Amino acid sequence: MLSLDDPHWSDLQHAYGSAGDIPALLRKLADLPSSENDKEPWHSIWSSLAHQGDVYSASFAAVPHIIEVLASAPSRADVSYFQFPAWVEVCRAKTDVPIPENLAPDYFDSLSRLPTLVAAASSRQWDERLLRVALSAVAAAKGQPAIAKAVLELSPEVAGKFIEWFYER
Repeated sequence: MLSLDDPHWSDLQHAYGSAGDIPALLRKLADLPSSENDKEPWHSIWSSLAHQGDVYSASFAAVPHIIEVLASAPSRADVSYFQFPAWVEVCRAKTDVPIPENLAPDYFDSLSRLPTLVAAASSRQWDERLLRVALSAVAAAKGQPAIAKAVLELSPEVAGKFIEWFYER
């Protein structure tokens, strides 16, 4: 995993240019801050690293750090700790953005941890949003980005319409 002190973060890119500012944002995740209501640092992480469905070299370097923080307390982490890595993988697969060779092993190794972390969070109460995000994270980790994206869109209303459509056809 690229150390947060590594000067090579400045060589990586995000939506607004050099990713030299990303380590400071990732350090702010250590206390598991909420992402509700676009709170920082999550607002800046999402807008810099997963901007409008685009992902960047720094996105792939950030995912292992976010999953590491998630692993510290999966039962307390909010939805963004699960959703962000899944969304990066969905966007990577959709846009076919190459992962820098030096980042790929850590990126994929960290994604492979998501199913275990979802299981570790299963003892807590889940609302429908956390359920969708958790299922999406598992699908992304298992190499199914299309299913991961579909599950994110599968609200109870959409699920009901899908079931009706499925049985009517």
